[in-house]
Amino acid sequence: MEYLLRDDKTAKAEPTKTRRNLNPLRRLVPYVLRYKGMAIGACSFLLLAALTTLSLPLAVRRVIDHGFIESNAGLINSYFGMLMVLAGVLAIASAGRYYFVITLGERVVADLRKDVFTHLTKLSPTFYDASESGEIISRLVGDTTQVKSAVGPTASIFLRNAILFLGALTMMVATSPGLSLIVVGAIPLIVLPLVAFGRGVRRRSRSAQDTLATATAFASEAIGAMRTVQAFTSETMVASRFGDAVDDAFGAARASIKARSLLTMIAIFLIFSSVIAVLWIGASRVTAGTLSPGTLSQFLLYAVFAAGALGQLSEVWGELSLAAGAAERLSELLAETPAIAAPVSPVSMPAPASGRIRFDNVSFAYPSRPDLPTLNGLSFTIDPGETVAIVGPSGAGKSTIFALLERFYDPLDGEIRVDGVDLKMTDPETLRARIALVPQDTTIFAASARDNIAFGAPGAPKGAIAAAARQALADGFIAALPEGYETLLGERGVTLSGGQRQRIAIARALLRDAPVLLLDEATSALDAESEVLVQKALDDLMVGRTTLVIAHRLATVLKADRILVVDDGRLVEEGDHRSLIARDGIYARLARLQFEAGRIDAAAE
Repeated sequence: MEYLLRDDKTAKAEPTKTRRNLNPLRRLVPYVLRYKGMAIGACSFLLLAALTTLSLPLAVRRVIDHGFIESNAGLINSYFGMLMVLAGVLAIASAGRYYFVITLGERVVADLRKDVFTHLTKLSPTFYDASESGEIISRLVGDTTQVKSAVGPTASIFLRNAILFLGALTMMVATSPGLSLIVVGAIPLIVLPLVAFGRGVRRRSRSAQDTLATATAFASEAIGAMRTVQAFTSETMVASRFGDAVDDAFGAARASIKARSLLTMIAIFLIFSSVIAVLWIGASRVTAGTLSPGTLSQFLLYAVFAAGALGQLSEVWGELSLAAGAAERLSELLAETPAIAAPVSPVSMPAPASGRIRFDNVSFAYPSRPDLPTLNGLSFTIDPGETVAIVGPSGAGKSTIFALLERFYDPLDGEIRVDGVDLKMTDPETLRARIALVPQDTTIFAASARDNIAFGAPGAPKGAIAAAARQALADGFIAALPEGYETLLGERGVTLSGGQRQRIAIARALLRDAPVLLLDEATSALDAESEVLVQKALDDLMVGRTTLVIAHRLATVLKADRILVVDDGRLVEEGDHRSLIARDGIYARLARLQFEAGRIDAAAE
């Protein structure tokens, strides 16, 4: 993968050059070299098949000149027997070539997909803030499939026909140098259009792949939000937009197909025109007695082999251009560097962890909105084992504090320290291993209930998973599922209620058993009865752990050791519930609004 990254930087520095050739396919060479045995086997069978094919015209010439003309029946029988042997060798070589080439292509693409996905998991949220998931999936699946054809069958056809062409050309020169001049003179007329049109094919194929990726991205987004689409009766509008995107993709693909068709037409016309010219001149020489019929037949067969191989190469060139465009798009993904990465010599986090957190004059703005600061000189300290609630109006910067604490982003100014270590100086994975998060929007994977709970602690024993579920009050509804803990919960947990999804998330955090706990509206989706019970479980979990709680509901923050009130990215108030109410500031106003809302709800009931 390092080769891919290094080479792509060179490609970006010379964009014009990469657009004019198949240079992106060179980046697949390191993947092929991982399996030298299969590559050698494929090349050996390719060479054997080509040499066997090239030996056939020699036998035909001997049969015509010495068998038919001299009426030698024994010679005819022996040569036809030899032709049967060659047919068997060709069959075995073709089977071996197919096995090794196709297997190698599948293996290379499997490795490429793993490398791309692994690289994607290491990219920072900054990348995903500006990218569409459907576009990424299109590259991961569609483009790698296109690359597979280049490494597999397309490469096989290319190499086979390249060997055939060069071998046939060499044999034509050895058979009749005079006639060979006609073929050699026609080669530039054939190759130049291949190269010229190949550039246009690649450019159009890249455009077709980009347009299809746009359609895929829209479809992925719409399918993921199908309940919302149907709730707003927008099926017709969504279908129309996807139809327009597909039509655009078809138009781009058709432009690519037209270019490839024109390329094939020109190549085949020039190739077979040269063969006809050779046959015409050769027939005249046979009539004049300066060339034997067998020699003409041998030369003509080699000319047909060369013409057919060059014709195949013209078609394969188009396929390779498609694969080059796909490889280029994959290389762009692999060339993305994480905005957040571990330093060369990361500072080790102290052990055991204490959970002390300090924000020192931190300012931050999201990369997508650099002109709108989210935090402005924010400073606070949280002692080990302390429970601190963060409250404030929407957009005050509460969730940003969590994002910075997990080092999804780095602050523009100031420092964030955990256990005395500046987060920029340590490995993000080491830091995140000490944090358990219960987000407001719970992510449920299309896996079993057991796997979802154990997501943050892979390999956890079944007993520990069940204990975490019981503590989070998730054991009851999980046991009622058709297959209990082995029941698949569906993509995004669509088979669960909001409260059930939240309890799965709480069980996941319980099982992770991290020294720092982040609760982002952790009980917001629970009914009143479940909230009381889950809050008790969370109270037990918080003991001995540093806990930060984002909450709007006062019941969640009343037991906090301290309350930090954030507004416009600044710390404007700090204290416990009673002292903040007495201050009659922002916190008191938020409390009154919630109290009024609660009284209205009670009256409605």
